[in-house]
Amino acid sequence: MELNENADIDTSQVEDRRGSGGGGGGFGGLPIGGGGLVGIIITIVVAVVGGYFGINQIGGGSDTGDNTNIQQTCAQDNATQQLECRNVLFINSIQAYWTKATPEYFNKQYEPAKTVIFSKRVNTACGAADSGVGPFYCPGDNQVYIDLTFYDVLAKQLGAPGEFAQPYVLAHEYGHHIQDITGQEAKMRRAQQGASESEQNALSVKLELQADCYAGVWSKAATETTDTKGQKIFKSLTQQDIEEGIQTAGQIGDDELQKRSGNPVNPAEFTHGTAAQRQQNFQKGYDSGSPESCATSF
Repeated sequence: MELNENADIDTSQVEDRRGSGGGGGGFGGLPIGGGGLVGIIITIVVAVVGGYFGINQIGGGSDTGDNTNIQQTCAQDNATQQLECRNVLFINSIQAYWTKATPEYFNKQYEPAKTVIFSKRVNTACGAADSGVGPFYCPGDNQVYIDLTFYDVLAKQLGAPGEFAQPYVLAHEYGHHIQDITGQEAKMRRAQQGASESEQNALSVKLELQADCYAGVWSKAATETTDTKGQKIFKSLTQQDIEEGIQTAGQIGDDELQKRSGNPVNPAEFTHGTAAQRQQNFQKGYDSGSPESCATSF
């Protein structure tokens, strides 16, 4: 994977709250939409990777970001070598794709969503959260949240060191944003009402696998996405990169996470899908290059 060092890095699509103080208490501050595991830190982190949170206000207050530092960093000549700037470009590419694809495939206008980069803890419209919950999408404020140190956990503890793991995670989160725009997330919520816990979990799995599929769809189109000036964001994307995305999807399957936590594998508790399911859905989206291949029912 090679990014275009001349691409315009649009930092207006992110909000940098690192060092702003945030909010919230200990690990697991937010209720996990669609369920999740609770336990040792690694379990908490990976249980909701690529997840979303329901609209349940549990923490008051708000924190605001100061984008000055990230703007300065990403204005430097070596910006594409900086972790946060590379992630901004990933976000730019993902949103550039969906800006065109959403009206084409869903007959709806795309609504831009910021990614909030935070450290340690953060306040959201879904409540207070900390780094332990991993990256997530909050439908309450239509924003993606991530502590970039999560990538270290992904690489060193979960066996997904490939760089394409990063845009895969972000693309999955923006898949949840598409579900919000199209009403799929709301339909899933309605279907969960009155259902048993295992039935609710099964519906959550459908939503998560569809977001994996959407991540694959973006991956297929990534090298065609452009910045605000019409310059391509990616110079190249190789089959190895795609395999890294598939590997990452497998490492965070529910069955793999339960094994890592030392618990027996219990399909009734799955909320995101098995390793094989997550890999298959990412691959399906990539192979088709069309959001229509990701259709599901709730």
